Amino acid sequence: MAKGTLEEMIRQLSQLNSAGMYLDDFLLTWDRSDDEIAAVFKTAEVLMEMRKENISPRIFDSGLAVSLFRDNSTRTRFSYSSAANLLGLTVQDLDEGKSQIAHGETVRETANMVSFMADVIGIRDDMYIGKGNAYMREVAESVSQGYQAGILEQRPTLVNLQCDIDHPTQSMADAMHLIQHFGSLENLKGKKIAMSWAYSPSYGKPLSVPQGIIGLMTRFGMDVVLAHPEGYEVMPEVEAIARDNAAACGGSFSKTGSMAEAFEGADIVYPKSWAPFNAMEKRTLLYGDSDMDGIKALEQDLLAQNANFKDWECTEELMALTKEQSALYMHCLPADITGVSCVQGEVAASVFDRYRDPLYFEASYKPYVIAAMMFLAKVKNPAEKLTQILQRKERRAS
Repeated sequence: MAKGTLEEMIRQLSQLNSAGMYLDDFLLTWDRSDDEIAAVFKTAEVLMEMRKENISPRIFDSGLAVSLFRDNSTRTRFSYSSAANLLGLTVQDLDEGKSQIAHGETVRETANMVSFMADVIGIRDDMYIGKGNAYMREVAESVSQGYQAGILEQRPTLVNLQCDIDHPTQSMADAMHLIQHFGSLENLKGKKIAMSWAYSPSYGKPLSVPQGIIGLMTRFGMDVVLAHPEGYEVMPEVEAIARDNAAACGGSFSKTGSMAEAFEGADIVYPKSWAPFNAMEKRTLLYGDSDMDGIKALEQDLLAQNANFKDWECTEELMALTKEQSALYMHCLPADITGVSCVQGEVAASVFDRYRDPLYFEASYKPYVIAAMMFLAKVKNPAEKLTQILQRKERRAS
């Protein structure tokens, strides 16, 4: 985090052009400009410092933040709720099992019905390739139509809480962790980060975390290495984005089939299991056809495939290959910890235990990142508004 007073942080924010974020959605990091990405970090820093200083940053005195989680979540669910509360919104979960969606209600109808007094909609839909981000965009188009027709007094902003393509709130929180650890965004240039597949005794974990990392970290002039066994490729279009980012920003993007090679001289390592892209595509088709027998067979095939690569584990021996034998270990959590949460998994218990506090710090930035995304979408002049908040000196607690 940049050092200095709140006033200085706000001044730095005022130098960034974040106008494109006003009244807009946050769906993919690569849809946003460099200034907009930097503005999220800076706004998050300001909000975090305000909370530390017991300053209330509320900009709403009523309103809803609707949450729709189509997959299980702990960190992102609570981060979204914390972010909404920080700014003065009340969270309302949309439980599809208790709604009329099961009775054939359309996406357009649902989107408008939950948005009458909503300012933000957060959606996690990461299970099926080709579906999650498309669903978010359908919701976005639906609320736009409702707003244009005068049905909605305001158009709620959509925040991608994880989809099949990207996990922007995670990768942005990860980047904030690196900014904090290395001192500034500029200091990330030239740092090597190994985004590596790791063994898990479960199957079907989304590709959006590794894709989010390679799609974002390549924008900062970092040397990004994607490591995985043959057959665990990510989406080719996201790899293309990573290559283009690296070429434009002075870093590099490379791939290897060796975890050891990826860890060699790395400043940061991010060992994380994910499912093969082709298998996730197949699973989507099977679910679409309601082929439960096919899904069960696919699960068994993928578990057997994973078992061929149990040596893809973040061990002390691999960590010894990193820069000065002390690379920063990262994970989105929960990690599969060998001998703790499973017999054999992504990371050795001794490695995980040594980095437990940094991992919790990594997770702690997500509420502020989400709050910053909301803030920039709802405030036309964010630096001016933050100055007003600072001047009003409203305390969170007396």
